[in-house]
Amino acid sequence: MSDITIWHNPRCTKSRETLALLEGRGITPVVRRYLDDSPDSIEIRDALRALGLRAIDMMRPNEAAFKAAGLSRTSDEDTLIAAMVETPKLIERPIVFKDGRARIGRPPEAVLDLL
Repeated sequence: MSDITIWHNPRCTKSRETLALLEGRGITPVVRRYLDDSPDSIEIRDALRALGLRAIDMMRPNEAAFKAAGLSRTSDEDTLIAAMVETPKLIERPIVFKDGRARIGRPPEAVLDLL
């Protein structure tokens, strides 16, 4: 089993590019299609810790669902985390995890320091 996991959206170009980058280096990560297998609030908080980011920095604020939910860049952490649990497409993608650390693959090469 791989010690690398990717929260992946196969419809996203950057997500596909990041997965291909890993596979091109001989890595077969655990692929979690997070839109189908949504992370719960504990997993979101763990991801934020691993990334060293605030909730807003792990979100896609330009998504229509962000505005439709009444969210803003100044919404509190708990509200933003609850929104990501409720609407996982608000989670920035892809996120690659290894050994308690994580990186958002934007650009895909950003994940290389995990390897």
